[in-house]
Amino acid sequence: MIIIIAGPSGAGKTSLCNLLLEGLDNLVYSVSATTRKKRSNEINGRNYRFLSEEEFNKWRKEGKFLETAKVHDYYYGTIRDEVLKSLRNNKDVIVDIDVQGTKSVKEKMDNVVSIFVLPPNLEEALRRIKERGVDDDKSVKNRISNAEEEIKEIHSFDYVVVNDDLNECARIIQSIIIAERHSIVRMEV
Repeated sequence: MIIIIAGPSGAGKTSLCNLLLEGLDNLVYSVSATTRKKRSNEINGRNYRFLSEEEFNKWRKEGKFLETAKVHDYYYGTIRDEVLKSLRNNKDVIVDIDVQGTKSVKEKMDNVVSIFVLPPNLEEALRRIKERGVDDDKSVKNRISNAEEEIKEIHSFDYVVVNDDLNECARIIQSIIIAERHSIVRMEV
């Protein structure tokens, strides 16, 4: 199945995905492509595939993406072949995407579980964004403004989890994944 982890900036999605990958077997991470600049702590091909806008548009025209979205002034896309290959190999795929991307994936694919991760409040999200130290003031304001809009879409998700404690939040999401793996819909009974 595809497990979508979505939520506003500062919700802790990346940290949660890392914990989920450590804590669950048979789970792989879908590395998204993006046109945003690489941060100093990121590795191309591990955190994201960093593409120029020209390369991104070429990939989009070639149908290489399962979904694409423009978020925070940059393009992001889920690489179709990597997701499909993992699914064919009986792996669950965790995808960290935005609200727009979630809608697109749910329209195109079966066997999708969507989880919206909320920060405890917008002040905490703001603190987390600033703590990363990679966004200028304009970008931070843009991310918080987008967060307010993204939260309005919460009812289109299967689950919502508040990340006020990273380890507890990861434990809850692990429980969701384990339960979904045992759903009669997914079991070959």
